[in-house]
Amino acid sequence: MPSEKLTRAWFAVTAVVALAGLVTQVVATASAPDGRVANLLCFFTIDSNLLVTLTSALVALGVARGRLFTVLWLDALVGIIVTGIVYQVALAGLYELHGLSLFADTMLHKVTPILFVLGWLLAAPRGVLGRRTVWWSLLYPLAWLAFTLPRGAVTGFYPYPFVDAGALGYGRVALNCVFIGLFFTALAAAAFLYDRRLARAEPA
Repeated sequence: MPSEKLTRAWFAVTAVVALAGLVTQVVATASAPDGRVANLLCFFTIDSNLLVTLTSALVALGVARGRLFTVLWLDALVGIIVTGIVYQVALAGLYELHGLSLFADTMLHKVTPILFVLGWLLAAPRGVLGRRTVWWSLLYPLAWLAFTLPRGAVTGFYPYPFVDAGALGYGRVALNCVFIGLFFTALAAAAFLYDRRLARAEPA
């Protein structure tokens, strides 16, 4: 297991990178002619990077403890994995980006996911996840949907094509959400099993 100093340094860098991406995205959105900063909270990418920033900062500061942290920690991990994979599979290339938008996109969808996942695999604290953590972590995607879909119905703004109920209808969107939910659950369960396996393998 890497030293505590290395772990804290790694996640300090991760927190700074994620925060840089978030701040740049806010600036790029605010400076766009039709930019609405409030819409950013609808993006799973933004919310997952916020979780990465928060949990990485807590690890870097040495105050990462408690059940709430473990739930947010798992949500950050699974959320940023889903962010990276869904972006590469379904969203990359949909928009032509330049300048600040391109920088933010790279930080949020590529650099931060790689840093956080590698950090979790190589340097993260072990044995902190439990079965209840997996179930509690599912509140995150449910809360995201509970916020995004009703807001979209009122404002007409949907952050991603696969949740655009206005274009696809609620039946298709519901099916898409089920698939993503199952993917999220499978990743959370896999993270729990991997964490437990590594914790058992470490010398006492």
